[in-house]
Amino acid sequence: MAQSKSKSVLLLCGDFMEDYEAMVPFQALIAYGVSVDAVCPEKKAGDICRTAIHDLLGHQTYSESRGHNFTLNATFDEIDIDKYDGLVLPGGRAPEYLAINSSVQSLVRKFSDSRKPIASVCHGQLILAAAGLVRGRKCTAYPAVGPVLTAAGASWIEPESMAACVVDGNIITAATYEGHPEFIQLFVKALGGNITGSDKRILFLCGDYMEDYEVAVPFQSLQALGCHVDAVCPKKKAGDSCPTAVHDFEGDQTYSEKPGHNFTLTADFEGLDASSYDALVIPGGRAPEYLALNARVIAIVKEFMAARKPVASICHGQQILSAAGVLQGRKCTAYPAVKLNVELSGATWLEPDPIDRCFTDGNLVTGAAWPGHPQFISQLMALLGIQVAF
Repeated sequence: MAQSKSKSVLLLCGDFMEDYEAMVPFQALIAYGVSVDAVCPEKKAGDICRTAIHDLLGHQTYSESRGHNFTLNATFDEIDIDKYDGLVLPGGRAPEYLAINSSVQSLVRKFSDSRKPIASVCHGQLILAAAGLVRGRKCTAYPAVGPVLTAAGASWIEPESMAACVVDGNIITAATYEGHPEFIQLFVKALGGNITGSDKRILFLCGDYMEDYEVAVPFQSLQALGCHVDAVCPKKKAGDSCPTAVHDFEGDQTYSEKPGHNFTLTADFEGLDASSYDALVIPGGRAPEYLALNARVIAIVKEFMAARKPVASICHGQQILSAAGVLQGRKCTAYPAVKLNVELSGATWLEPDPIDRCFTDGNLVTGAAWPGHPQFISQLMALLGIQVAF
């Protein structure tokens, strides 16, 4: 459960910002009870920014493919700086052009002059450099940004890993989205947040072509709270990866699909002791179609439900719950196309209207799709007794 005293944050967006680096902090902070406005120069509330999926696939630099469409919820030209308690700068390719925008430079300087927390990741530090904010400050970034930061007078900290984060005064910097858990936690603390009840162990049931956001956003959001979070997949072990799918709503009669990030698993499926975890999370996407056929997956779900431990399932994840026979007499929602599975399993269907609406029934949290992550994560936090107070 999140408790907030009117904390408000600005997320500075641009076309082809990195997909995770925009959505993960955006939805995580909202789940914690923070109000987040996402803006982009020359765009208004309701407009979209294209995003880019950057991944390290063994080449000399990262790969890029198209990510989700990110919908802005505020208008850049109407920003009142005094309203906000902090600023987040995602990376990707957007900072290259945002850094030369005088309005952006002025905006960032005002946050700095007010000593408000500024959290910048990956290539976002190009904006800090252009605004003249890094001279004499310790900071890190994606390694290729190092020469620019050095030239701008920064005390460059070479990232020992892509999860590296550095704090210097009111400026928090991270190398890439791999560092989100620490990056977001540091930002929450800089906003005056206090996290309690997070000594929990949480298990994610993963599979190939699970939805990209539906695994990464709750996974990193829970890690940022201080939870121990493990991701497993049948026939795979710690260090292996699962390809993900980007499911988006682009005006067609159903969602579109594009390749997502590769998601790295953290534990072995074989020999897993499910009883050592306090909660279970089931992402959606296409993975649940085949995971629902796996006897061990079904046994794990039954074990959590029988123990009345929190189970949070989103989108197509409810196909697994249905196959496990644990929905009889329960109330739940899902992606609308999964309604048949839910009703045939003996559950009462709860209409997800709007699509971001989530529901809790006893130990069960269900959501329809990734736009509902803030409610989905917040409701799971409530079941686990996790609070963020400001």
